Amino acid sequence: MSERFRVLFVIYPGMTQLDFTGPHQFLSRLPGGEVLVASPAGGAVPADGLVFGDTLAIAAVDRCDLICIPGGPGATVVAQDQDFIAEVRRLAAGARYVTSVCTGAFVLGAAGLLKGKRATTHWAWHDLLPLFGAIPVAERVVRDGNVITGGGVTAGIDFALTVLAEIAGEEAAQAVQLGLEYAPAPPFEAGSAATAPPGVLTRVQAVNARMAPKRRAEAEEAAARLG
Repeated sequence: MSERFRVLFVIYPGMTQLDFTGPHQFLSRLPGGEVLVASPAGGAVPADGLVFGDTLAIAAVDRCDLICIPGGPGATVVAQDQDFIAEVRRLAAGARYVTSVCTGAFVLGAAGLLKGKRATTHWAWHDLLPLFGAIPVAERVVRDGNVITGGGVTAGIDFALTVLAEIAGEEAAQAVQLGLEYAPAPPFEAGSAATAPPGVLTRVQAVNARMAPKRRAEAEEAAARLG
């Protein structure tokens, strides 16, 4: 490569930190790559009780080869910030890959980047994807052209390995996987709505139901700005 492959994570207050830190851990080992972290205003960004410091202001980033938007409760809030969305759209226009993890898909959607695209997000919020013209697909990682979306939270690691294989080859991706000992063997089969015990599913759905009206209203507001 004539210059380093630039990965840009765009984070924001109210992000789910593992949506960001999981893929960041893997993509920071991309051979010949560099990883930048930006946010709407730059500086410190709180998320899940952690604070990520010294982020770049997104408007100060001139280019990237891959843009990745993590998800979280704040995704549908920041999706309504038109200045921020304009910056995401600008950077995505010059990127080789446009990507998200979890509900970060709604930020891509608000930028008009999912229209007619197959995409995924957290299983609980697939019904909001069509607001942005996206076609929901219930898979951990979905690719449609240069748009690659990951499912909820931990799916971000599978997403990162998919991206690594795309850019650097499968052997390089597998070497990173081995180096980070990513060999998931969870003690419970409760990681998806399809396999979770009925009582567990009901419990999580009840939590989601409490936030659903607010999240839908925010998503609809962001989608309405697309015209």
